[in-house]
Amino acid sequence: MLRVLFAILAGLFGAALLHLVIILSLPHFTGRDAATRVAAEGDLDKFYLLGATDDAAGLSNDDPFVRTAVCAFDIEESPVRLTAKGNVPFWSIALYDEASNEVFSMNDRTSVGGALDVLIGTPIQLTELRKALPPDLQKTILVESTRSQGYAVLRTLAPQASFDAAARNFLAEAGCDEYAGSSN
Repeated sequence: MLRVLFAILAGLFGAALLHLVIILSLPHFTGRDAATRVAAEGDLDKFYLLGATDDAAGLSNDDPFVRTAVCAFDIEESPVRLTAKGNVPFWSIALYDEASNEVFSMNDRTSVGGALDVLIGTPIQLTELRKALPPDLQKTILVESTRSQGYAVLRTLAPQASFDAAARNFLAEAGCDEYAGSSN
């Protein structure tokens, strides 16, 4: 009797585990995961402002008080620098790898001077940069990622209609650019 009970419990546990694995891996196999949809927005290294309704990639911003922009990047050849500045009440950025694992996040309260200035690169790229840090990166936050592809989600608040233009301008002027070295 004990063996039958054990077999039934093992079967139920195995079936539950199998269903959980299938459900969690489904986005990976369907191509509808967040990284795939952000990459479908357009070219790499460019922020795309999300609207209130789903766009062609299936992304939207459904919060009426938040404006959101996304940028897909590839750091295999060189690091990517994310920049933004402007007069908005709040902003936050989150960096994800291609598996949609959060690599880094911050907001205006934890930034240097309230401006966004982040450089994401591979450990080897950032080690090389740190050996002789260029002057234009002195106040930049350096973020290491072991995976070469990823995406950034930049958000800002527009708690009233009067903030909307500043929020959209902040996101429109945000930079998501391949870092080629010191411009000085």
